[in-house]
Amino acid sequence: MKLKITLIAVTLFGLIFVNAQETKSPKFGKGLFNLVGKDSSWTMKVGLRAQLLGTSTWEDGEDNETSFLTRRARLKFDGFAYSPKLKYKIELGLSNRDQSGASEFTHNAPRYILDAVLMWNFHQNFVLWFGQTKLPGNRERVISSANLQQVDRSLLNSRFTIDRDFGFQLRHHFNISDTFLVKEIFSFAQGEGRNITTGNLGGYQYTGRIELFPFGSFISKGDYKGSDLKREETPKLSLAVSYDHNNNAVKNRSNQGDYMVTDTGFFETNINTLFIDAMFKYSGFSFMAEYSERDADDPFAKNSDGTLTGDVVQVGKGINLQTGFLLKNDWEISGRYTNIKLDEVVTGKTPETQYTLGLSKYVVGHSLKVQTDISHLEVKDGNNELMWRLQVDIHF
Repeated sequence: MKLKITLIAVTLFGLIFVNAQETKSPKFGKGLFNLVGKDSSWTMKVGLRAQLLGTSTWEDGEDNETSFLTRRARLKFDGFAYSPKLKYKIELGLSNRDQSGASEFTHNAPRYILDAVLMWNFHQNFVLWFGQTKLPGNRERVISSANLQQVDRSLLNSRFTIDRDFGFQLRHHFNISDTFLVKEIFSFAQGEGRNITTGNLGGYQYTGRIELFPFGSFISKGDYKGSDLKREETPKLSLAVSYDHNNNAVKNRSNQGDYMVTDTGFFETNINTLFIDAMFKYSGFSFMAEYSERDADDPFAKNSDGTLTGDVVQVGKGINLQTGFLLKNDWEISGRYTNIKLDEVVTGKTPETQYTLGLSKYVVGHSLKVQTDISHLEVKDGNNELMWRLQVDIHF
């Protein structure tokens, strides 16, 4: 299968080069190359990136564990088709971690596809998205893994994110004043995550998000990038709220996590997730805050006779605070505090608190950087953990 995909990719690139009118090689970090059709009716920017990660952990009463892996390896394609108002994005995951998470509902197809979405600017400030991509949930998740301030995302993201799904998104923005910008997003999605091949098993997922920019927009979309690499000359702030309703959800973390299986099929319950977040940047200083909360109509999965299956919805709340300061030589010191409180009665899990201290060297912005961090995880009534990580990120 992988050999066939490789041959198809090589053939596709050959045809593109033969038929393209112009091939432009951009500067480092801006894509491998840009293609423009002979009649200028389409464009394609091709990018490649990889994250190489080493991790070492120490847990109370346990031996040290060390691992090395290609955390992410991805191909990205974006541009427009037919008209600049019709854009597209395709992202393929090539590493084992990118393709992990297969189940009986995705086993009959590879999980290479991360994003495959069309974006149509059909009227003024209205843009309609269709396809598979990230839902407008927590800010940290929507920030690309290539643009993170620390080695990886926080525990809040891993516990509460709604990640990717297939569906529609309607996006719009307007100005209240010369500087005050407002953005709105509404999403309608299948509700079971990415690359599902068996159809919709539960209900559908509805997400709404509003973002406020009282001091205007950030430079180069910096509200969705870690660190203040552009060194904002004036204070910039983004305040946002997202609310997600997954109707008759069949997974224990909304559209993520494990399926809740019963003796007659799947357990269905409505799951709601709230996200409140903020991003502030000024003169090399950055601060990001996130709060998440999830609840369910009935968090306990039950069989037809009312007995518990053992599956439960991961209800609870969490907070994540992260800050950093970029020095003039492009070294950055960052810190993060994360607290997770899942409902102990429902989930049986005790609170977790993690402290992270990070150090980054941006050689060519986020396109070539070395990052390291050390984290201390405190688990109430459980084993504490110390983790050290080192990662190199290269992005063409």
